[in-house]
Amino acid sequence: MQVGQISNVDSRGRWKRSLERISCFPVTTSQRCEAAFTLLELMMVVAIIGLMMTMGVPAILRTMHQEPLRRAVNDVMTICSHARAQAILHGVTTSVVFHPRSREIELVGVADTNSVDGAISSDDSTGKTKTSSADTSSLNSAQFADSINIDMLDVNLLEYKDAPEARVRFFPNGTSDELTLILNSGDQYREISLEVTTGLASLQVIR
Repeated sequence: MQVGQISNVDSRGRWKRSLERISCFPVTTSQRCEAAFTLLELMMVVAIIGLMMTMGVPAILRTMHQEPLRRAVNDVMTICSHARAQAILHGVTTSVVFHPRSREIELVGVADTNSVDGAISSDDSTGKTKTSSADTSSLNSAQFADSINIDMLDVNLLEYKDAPEARVRFFPNGTSDELTLILNSGDQYREISLEVTTGLASLQVIR
């Protein structure tokens, strides 16, 4: 073998040994370098996922409590607004009756109509609201979800939270009885009140 050929063989041998040292997969099949997650890395990933879930749970619970509460507040304000409008429109005193024990609310004093134009007249037998097809879209009664609690129900500065019923009157001149209603669901509280001189309902977020 000539000197040049020996030099080339030595160079190739050194190059091959260098590759074996730096390669994760050596030429020999008896040794392998395999990549994998360590136990510490897995524990860190699990801890991060647990932390994110813990941070998200309060928001989920708050949303679950807010939806029934939002619906109850909307129902109360809609029924009160409807009672006021009917009192002014038809020149009769209407009432919104709360049933705290059963968590129900209904509009009474405006009644069924058999007229052709769908006008509303009073029903002396029951006193409850009955509407013609012209008013079927109006909300006249509602029941709160089981998660809704009545913390306060004051009518004309008298407490009716534990009474069988509480009646709030709306008069033809646009005025009404005083009402303070506080509803809660979980840690969410909403206060609905009536302005006696206008009969309009207002909402306040307590927390």
